[in-house]
Amino acid sequence: MSKLKLSIAVGDYDRTRPLIDGTVQIDGVDPVFMTLDPEEIFFRAFRHAEFDVSELSLSSFSVKTARDDCPYVGIPVFLSRAFRHTSFYVNASAGITKPQDLRGKRVGVPEYQLTACVWGRVILKDEYGLDPSEITWVRGGIEQPGRPEKIAIDLPEGVRLESAPEGRSLSDLLLAGEIDAILTPRAPSAYDRGEAGVRWLFEDPTRAATDYYERTGIFPIMHLTGLRRELSDEHPWLAGALLKAFTQAKVVAQRRLSDTSATKVTLPFVEERLREAHQLMGADFWSYGYARNREQLDIFLDHHHAQGLSSRRLVPEDLFHPSSLETHLI
Repeated sequence: MSKLKLSIAVGDYDRTRPLIDGTVQIDGVDPVFMTLDPEEIFFRAFRHAEFDVSELSLSSFSVKTARDDCPYVGIPVFLSRAFRHTSFYVNASAGITKPQDLRGKRVGVPEYQLTACVWGRVILKDEYGLDPSEITWVRGGIEQPGRPEKIAIDLPEGVRLESAPEGRSLSDLLLAGEIDAILTPRAPSAYDRGEAGVRWLFEDPTRAATDYYERTGIFPIMHLTGLRRELSDEHPWLAGALLKAFTQAKVVAQRRLSDTSATKVTLPFVEERLREAHQLMGADFWSYGYARNREQLDIFLDHHHAQGLSSRRLVPEDLFHPSSLETHLI
């Protein structure tokens, strides 16, 4: 019996590499992997559904799912997670010393509906009482002018979203003081260059994120994995096979990372940081699966709807293939 040939678009991560190099096999599947940047994957997946299996933005996926026009069904494989306290950058002369100081300010976003921006607004709302309507949002490319929203959105009345001036990037606008801050998953080049005029909003974002996790238990999900709907309908076993294989690949990656005989990542103090993560978050700190992540997904979906991005209030079960909601135990 021949295997099912599938195109699979994911980032080149330690948790996907065991699949890419063949260490872990997907039952019944002959995969063709493409390792691409998230921006390219998401653009091609949501505009043209180019891939059979794809890493997907949680926010964009939720927008499309709420409209009942998403070409993918979700699998609870969360290839990207990140604390977003490091995603706030401010102009050092804007008089912003704490999150509440963003009230009435102009804040750049590469796309309003980006998952990182949704979680950033969750932090502002739940932790500091700052509503999205109290900020003027300026959409534009972080480094390249003219970036559009991948998906058309209709924002609630009172939320102000402007386009950056033609030919200007958010990084340039921030350095020039024409916007006061940026909320972005990528650091603006002005910050990377060490420009004195740009700094983090949170003086110690790692400490702020640790405190946030200790109080909420949330390690924010950025990306899930999607399977083309017609394939899931034609092959009911496929969603479960993908969940199983991606989970096995993550286990391999965690085992390799824990092997201290020779550091697997080109970074000092990896073992110490890993030990700290275990102490803070437990052994499976990067969890896949529906059950362990349902609560934070529900929080995300509640805010996503309140922010005007999903046209109806989704529940976590709406996102995933039914067969991926539970797994067998031995």
